[in-house]
Amino acid sequence: MSFIKIGINLSSNFINSLPLLFYPVNRLSKKHKTHDYSQLIWGKDYVFESLSSGIEGQMTGIGKGIKPRDYIILQRGFETYRYRVEQIDYYSDPSDMWIALLKRESVS
Repeated sequence: MSFIKIGINLSSNFINSLPLLFYPVNRLSKKHKTHDYSQLIWGKDYVFESLSSGIEGQMTGIGKGIKPRDYIILQRGFETYRYRVEQIDYYSDPSDMWIALLKRESVS
């Protein structure tokens, strides 16, 4: 009888600890991606309209998998800008075209 009781306790402890085994994998899957548009051509591959003196902007582009809180790298002249995606909406046709509100994070 005590063997069965111990086996049940071990099983329930193992089941309760399962989420901890997968915690790092879940955490990595939520990491925000960086999408590099610095080598693409403004006016052909994307359009960026500066708002609030360049601190924010509205961008229309093509590409799948961009989500809020991801980053987009843009280049104007010799300067590179990193923007955070605040909001993004995908068009229905073509399905990989989107419009996004961006906020500048850093300048290099």
